[in-house]
Amino acid sequence: MEAFLVSTGIVALAEMGDKTQLLSLVLAARYRKPWPIVWGILIATLANHALAGALGAWVTAWVGPHTLRWVLGGSFLAMAVWMLIPDRLDDDEGTENAPRLGVFGTTVVAFFLAEMGDKTQIATVMLAAQYQSWTWVVAGTTLGMMLANAPVVWMGERITRRAPLRAVHLISAAIFAALGLAALLGSG
Repeated sequence: MEAFLVSTGIVALAEMGDKTQLLSLVLAARYRKPWPIVWGILIATLANHALAGALGAWVTAWVGPHTLRWVLGGSFLAMAVWMLIPDRLDDDEGTENAPRLGVFGTTVVAFFLAEMGDKTQIATVMLAAQYQSWTWVVAGTTLGMMLANAPVVWMGERITRRAPLRAVHLISAAIFAALGLAALLGSG
């Protein structure tokens, strides 16, 4: 249960102001069809984080515990620094007016690709390696993504204007730093 709760919380915080959250806002503003967008985000996130979690589980099978501890500790500390760098959505992304794949298909493809190499995908790899619980980590990171992105689809800019993104990023960075230090200072 710890893997699920930590994964949910970390990803929900890490997603605040992230490029995929901005993508959610752009898709909602452009297509004004919240349900296909939310379902597309869910499917893309499940697929992306399932792959990321599998990579994290694979890493634990091939890397010894001592090396894994240092890799995870360093990775979590690097994520803490990365959280302090705000994301932005490229101006030329998603310029088509009528989606060829429909709103759902466009959301799945755009969200899956935007999530590749993203903070939350990398966090999913690290959390799966840390907790060695693929199912709970993927469920938690997916819920965290939905908690951060679904409200944006429905409430749009009102949320992003009210959320103190700098404070959210600082809290996320502190959590990643604590996880990194815990991994480095842990026994092993």
